[in-house]
Amino acid sequence: MLPNEIGKFRGTAAMKAVLEDMRSGKVMAYEVPQPELRPGGILVRTAFSAISSGTERAKLEAGEKSLMGKAMARPDLVRQVMDFARNEGIKAAYQRVQSRLDSLSPLGYSCSGIVIAAGEGVQEFQPGDRVACGGGGYASHSAINFVPKNLAVKLPDSVGLDAAALTTIGAIAMQGLRQSEARFGETLAVIGAGLVGVLTIQLAKAAGCRVIAIDLDPGRVERAVKFGADLGLVSSDSRTPLAIKEFTDYGPDAVIITAATHSTEPIELAAAIARDRGRIVVVGDVGLGVSRPNVYLKELSISLSRSYGPGRYDAYYEEGGIDYPIGYVRWTEKRNMEAFVQFLAARSINLAPLIEKRYPVEQADTAYAAIRESGSYTALIDYAVPEAAATSASVPAPQRQKRSPGEFKVGCIGAGGFARNIIFPALRNRKGVILESVATASGIAAQSACKSFGFTKAQTPSDLLQDAETDGVFILSRHDSHSRYVVAALTNHKAAFVEKPLAVTQDQLEEIRCAYQAAKEQVHAPFLMVGFNRRFAPMTEKLREFVAKRQEPMMVNVRVNAGYLPLDHWTQRQEDGGRIIGEFCHFVDWARAVVNRPVQTVTAHALPDGSRYNRDNVAATLSFSDGSIANLIYVANGDKSVPKEYFEVFCEGGAGIINDFCTLELRRDGKTVSTKSRRDKGHNREIELTLNAMRNGGPSPIPFEDLVEVTKACFAVHQSISVGQSVWLKENAPRLPAEATYSDGAS
Repeated sequence: MLPNEIGKFRGTAAMKAVLEDMRSGKVMAYEVPQPELRPGGILVRTAFSAISSGTERAKLEAGEKSLMGKAMARPDLVRQVMDFARNEGIKAAYQRVQSRLDSLSPLGYSCSGIVIAAGEGVQEFQPGDRVACGGGGYASHSAINFVPKNLAVKLPDSVGLDAAALTTIGAIAMQGLRQSEARFGETLAVIGAGLVGVLTIQLAKAAGCRVIAIDLDPGRVERAVKFGADLGLVSSDSRTPLAIKEFTDYGPDAVIITAATHSTEPIELAAAIARDRGRIVVVGDVGLGVSRPNVYLKELSISLSRSYGPGRYDAYYEEGGIDYPIGYVRWTEKRNMEAFVQFLAARSINLAPLIEKRYPVEQADTAYAAIRESGSYTALIDYAVPEAAATSASVPAPQRQKRSPGEFKVGCIGAGGFARNIIFPALRNRKGVILESVATASGIAAQSACKSFGFTKAQTPSDLLQDAETDGVFILSRHDSHSRYVVAALTNHKAAFVEKPLAVTQDQLEEIRCAYQAAKEQVHAPFLMVGFNRRFAPMTEKLREFVAKRQEPMMVNVRVNAGYLPLDHWTQRQEDGGRIIGEFCHFVDWARAVVNRPVQTVTAHALPDGSRYNRDNVAATLSFSDGSIANLIYVANGDKSVPKEYFEVFCEGGAGIINDFCTLELRRDGKTVSTKSRRDKGHNREIELTLNAMRNGGPSPIPFEDLVEVTKACFAVHQSISVGQSVWLKENAPRLPAEATYSDGAS
């Protein structure tokens, strides 16, 4: 069966995934595209996924609230919306909120299954391996999951796939126990006898500790004792503190809080019962306000346990596959998962009583409702399919449909925040434009975009790029994937728009150039556009008209107060190009458009990074073929109260100033023409021009040669910083006599 299963991922296929409607909070099983296999991870056919009675129930309860209830629960998001409305307008803010509410969200973070394919760079897994997987957005309630290698562990034959589905939740309990620094013979109190609580109790007993179980629910207290607790107490009983003192003499050595409530009662109780210089570990989502006397007088230590363990929320570890050296970090999240599996194999933990019911994926809504009503610890979603059906999930490609005259069908790759908030709305209301398909690496986000924006179908990126129904492709994915999709679009003779950057390395740019040339030789001039929107902003266009008839070189100043981004932000990763390649390129293109001459040299300097920045504070000077100069300053060390983008142009006794695309001043001969408007960075105009050119077979709004030049200029910024000298763009360098030589700054 396995070889045939692997073959399915090379064609169009659909699967079941359990998603939450963010507007209503309802849970349903949807048909979504299968995820793509990516480097550094594996594709897993899910056997079982576990529903967490705490984490997932809280998420659903938040989703079911009214709009006002949602706002009250997340005042931080309300502030973000208000700030956005002040800058972009009420209508834009309303549309952004509605887009969010109209989306679908994946559920689940703990599953088990069988590996059906391993990506590039993965040696430890191969098809046929039985695995347990973790991670929100990876180990979802989906028939097939893409899982990074550091979020999956192998299973011995003695561990069933049903029990292994709880591995991630077990790792949460294990990390809480490790944070408590529990030692053999110590006494622990566990406040909250839900799923994580009873797993913590069993692990603590296996580690040689005495355990006190405390919960509001007498029934759960009774069951906790059956799971191994030495003493069970009801938290609301006034005799509980005395009973603990009698049992321990001094109080528990450590208290682990696995409850889930906004109340501060659990942490107040923990402080009251812990021994002198005891330890409190917060695993669950509880109120953290605690009165000082108990904590101070006992000199208690309070710590939080971060999910499954070290590596959690670290993109380099989870997505990049970079492990922590065992000599420095003994228990990473993956090693915690492996340790839990070892406990399962040794029969040191009994999960059978916890798994009270199993539901087929089609009945996921029933499963969630049952858990909420019954108060069960967990339930499993079962993805079992008949053997004959296991290799026949492919969805036949639709027949090419007749279309109305002038109809233009668009496909989009990527459905992140920028796509949903900027590009999709700009595409949706264009006359004659049909949102034909949307593709994402996971498939789930694509289905969500279908619901929110009315795309006809959800696909994988490879299927979309080969779909005969799609006329134009908008590539809106992460930076590291841009060049790959551009080359595929050119190879399949698709008109393509790609968000900046065009490429993040010289090799990628050369691949694009070769693909473009090959397409040009095969058919006709291919269409390729990059999302350098600022040159199309209304204020930029007025400024360009202001200097269009100049006869002299011009001086351009651009200052960008970009703001700080932490080094672990995805845009800072080497494979995504960093901020010079990924954002600074906007301003190189803006200067190129305003000067309207080729860039000849690039000279750049950067402030020392000091382990805080990643060449985020840069000053670059561009010289152009007509002698014009552009000074670009890009900083991440400024104050956010300063407007983000400021542009100045000086030429022939005139001056133009754009302040954050909200105001424009054009000055000449003592006269000033001022313009004020809501901030418009040119996205709508850019999309309008792109679609018109795509539909009419016209040239790209930005010539291909200019796209390559701007990208090379950004590479030259890095090169100039590294070598400490100016870098000539070779194509635009002046011709020298045959006997002359010069340095192009190459290293």
